[in-house]
Amino acid sequence: MNLFVTGVFALLGFAFLTNRILPNSYYRIKNSGNLAFIYQILGVEYFKIFLLKFFWGKEKNRKKYFNGNKGGIDNFDTQTRQSEFGHLAAFITIEILAFYLLMKGYILVFLVSTLINVIGNLYPIILQRYHRIQIERLRLLLEKRRK
Repeated sequence: MNLFVTGVFALLGFAFLTNRILPNSYYRIKNSGNLAFIYQILGVEYFKIFLLKFFWGKEKNRKKYFNGNKGGIDNFDTQTRQSEFGHLAAFITIEILAFYLLMKGYILVFLVSTLINVIGNLYPIILQRYHRIQIERLRLLLEKRRK
């Protein structure tokens, strides 16, 4: 269930700019301190290390997100929004389905599905939001250098 639902939203994200469904204000990080705290408490850093080691470790894969130049910052921002929206939509959909299954008495399915959903969708949401903190820092630094 988790893989199917997440896959559907990933496919939609590749085909359409689904991140535009939510307003830009959603993607602005309002309290970076709280986000950094959640990032640290949940151990999202270890999730990031896992992704870098087993998936994004190849330079070719990383360059799809950020190519290392100033123009790549905007692409990186767009990519984080696309990824976040896909994972957010999948997270919400899966949790609705999981609670439905819980009401039907499938307690173990609910627990396993929720655990997979947290790791497979909530962690990426937090990671993408954390990336946007870094993107804002880069933009501010570049803006200061222009002055």
